Amino acid sequence: MQELTFVSLKGKVSDQEWQLRVDLAACYRLVADLGWDDLIYTHLSARLAGTDEYLVNPFGLAFNEVTASNLVKVDLQGNILDDTPYVINPAGFTIHSAIHEARPDAHCVIHLHTNATTVVASQEQGLLAYSQYSMFSLASLSYHEYEGLAVNDSEKLRLQNDLGKTNHMLLVNHGGLTLGPTVGDAFMRFFDLQRACEIQVMLQSTGQSASVVSQDILDNIKLQQNVVNIGESGGQKIWPAMLRKAYKLDPSFML
Repeated sequence: MQELTFVSLKGKVSDQEWQLRVDLAACYRLVADLGWDDLIYTHLSARLAGTDEYLVNPFGLAFNEVTASNLVKVDLQGNILDDTPYVINPAGFTIHSAIHEARPDAHCVIHLHTNATTVVASQEQGLLAYSQYSMFSLASLSYHEYEGLAVNDSEKLRLQNDLGKTNHMLLVNHGGLTLGPTVGDAFMRFFDLQRACEIQVMLQSTGQSASVVSQDILDNIKLQQNVVNIGESGGQKIWPAMLRKAYKLDPSFML
């Protein structure tokens, strides 16, 4: 069995970068705990503030093996900037670099192949206004048609154009994607998108007709969210609790 290579970066990078590494590594562990991971595939990335550099998982490690120190730092051209034995997933680079390049507000991007998001993304009507969770996603949702494995640079512009200013995306026949100004925001948005898709699939499995939420209510969701979160985003509110959960699951993510 091959042993993991480990070199701690704590104290060797800025405090800001270390905290981002801890947050992103915690997010990987939470995704694994929720069963949203896909062996060594799919990816979460986080941009270092004020730069065109971002952190992403080392290709070949399971999500429950990701730590703050073994995350790989790359630029938008895919150049690895760390002294690391690891490489990155080319498909992950194509998707994440495209979004970080086009959306300066996208400090964190989460792309996963969960069953529920893939099922709903593959349905002709996509996500429907069936639940409160779907309201959160439908207020800022886009779609990107499937083009095969995301390894061609030519797909980046189409992905950027399809995303536009939205924060949730369903990649047709492929999976789901969310982004946010913090790791917590991107995580919270994917949680909402995942739950919305799970509920839609479960509801459809009953064979009964479903009530659809009106457009008036959908239009008012953003205002209601601002009132509930008292000036903070939902992701900012929930992230400290999620960090505590990740620590209880396995504190090694902070290494």
